[in-house]
Amino acid sequence: METFISPDRKIWGELVKRPSSSNPELAGRVAAIVDKVERGGDAAIREIEESISGIGFGWPFEVGEAEVAEASSLVSDEVKKAVADAAANIRAFHKAQLPSPVEVMTAPGVRCLQKPVPISRVGLYIPGGTAPLFSTVLMLAIPAEIAGCPEVVLCTPAGPDGKVNPAVLYAAKYCGVGRVFRIGGAQAIAAMAFGTESVPKVDKIFGPGNQYVTTAKQMLGGRRVAIDMPAGPSEVMVIADSTADPAFVAADLLSQAEHGRDSQVMLVCPDEAFASSVLAEVDRQVATLSREAFALDALSKSRALVFGSDDEIVDFANLYAPEHLIIQTSDPWKIADRIVSAGSVFVGKYTPESAGDYASGTNHTLPTCGWGASYSGVNIDSYMRKMTLQEISPEGLAGLAGTIVTMAEAEGLEAHANAVKVRLGK
Repeated sequence: METFISPDRKIWGELVKRPSSSNPELAGRVAAIVDKVERGGDAAIREIEESISGIGFGWPFEVGEAEVAEASSLVSDEVKKAVADAAANIRAFHKAQLPSPVEVMTAPGVRCLQKPVPISRVGLYIPGGTAPLFSTVLMLAIPAEIAGCPEVVLCTPAGPDGKVNPAVLYAAKYCGVGRVFRIGGAQAIAAMAFGTESVPKVDKIFGPGNQYVTTAKQMLGGRRVAIDMPAGPSEVMVIADSTADPAFVAADLLSQAEHGRDSQVMLVCPDEAFASSVLAEVDRQVATLSREAFALDALSKSRALVFGSDDEIVDFANLYAPEHLIIQTSDPWKIADRIVSAGSVFVGKYTPESAGDYASGTNHTLPTCGWGASYSGVNIDSYMRKMTLQEISPEGLAGLAGTIVTMAEAEGLEAHANAVKVRLGK
């Protein structure tokens, strides 16, 4: 990790940049996959899957009940209990977020309402690869269930044997996911966006993924389907002072660095000697990790920064807008209360980011790459629309008529004005 001591504000813009993810060649490949799925449906998906894996794709896309039942038998009792415990906390926190209807008489005889409505069809993407994230099934499926989404489908890559990770299937069944498809990558996103002979078209797609998945979501989001948020590689910023335990801080940095080679971690502190002790601890701990190679690549793109005041620390954190922000200082809420741009904030030395990843109850599907300044993480509202209704009595319309007609005529929209005038005339 490169270290910066009291960096001038003029270079902060450079310091908050993420590892470059702009790749025109990759975008071209994703566009070709998307176009192929749109035109060819199931046959195109099968061809793409075979070209990527190098082996025949001789399995049905949809996972059957027998495979789901088999998966349950392969999951240990310890994992099943962990799923149940985590799900209870996630359910409790997200259930508390359910919105209430709004009804207001804005003027005599003018009744306006806002009604929360669940999204009818949602698609969940769960990455496979080096770390099958069955925890993400809980984070995406439980809010969908609480919101009351009628149709929930899930896509996830299969292994070389055509099998889906048993823990992913178990979690999906536990959370009430209706249908699971063994499709991965950009082709899975395209399948859910367009619909195929096997995969239903959905209204909104949720979930993390690699660059292919992320690019496909951004390519199709707003054009063919809604998406949860723009997102990229995982990241964490840890704000710590000399009262923090360097081992805790190092472990938190590495918990994100091990996600992938393109992840980024940031240490922000007011003391150069403390920063050095944390970096020494990072070097010690990373050598013990099974995913050391991934973590080392991420660390090479990461930074340690020393600032002279809380004001600079807060300003820099808000500018970076981290996906995860951990605060381990003598008075962590003094910092936390001033944070306005972050996906999720972890306050105090006994609040590791991995708690939010799995079991505290908050959602771990969060905006990255600075999008924490303008996007929320996944929550109950992500699965709902707010639909407005209104009802106006004759007396209410008479009271609004002058305002409506004046504004419509000033905009040159005569028919708008006439829609009121013809009613007044009756």
